Amino acid sequence: MPVISSQYWNMVHGNTPQEVLKDLEGLQTMRTLGRNMAWLLKSIQAGKKAGVALPENEERVWTNFIR
Repeated sequence: MPVISSQYWNMVHGNTPQEVLKDLEGLQTMRTLGRNMAWLLKSIQAGKKAGVALPENEERVWTNFIR
């Protein structure tokens, strides 16, 4: 599973939309997250167009820890 990173915790702070707009660091973090997410989606699409196959799934193995 791909994990999309940002630069800090992905959140903004404020009790109202107007207060959220004052959280400049939080807004920057969310913009960075959005750009990284868009890049990953474009990269996946480019890989599909270039013929990069998805990895094959193995048959699921279940472990019973109660013996």
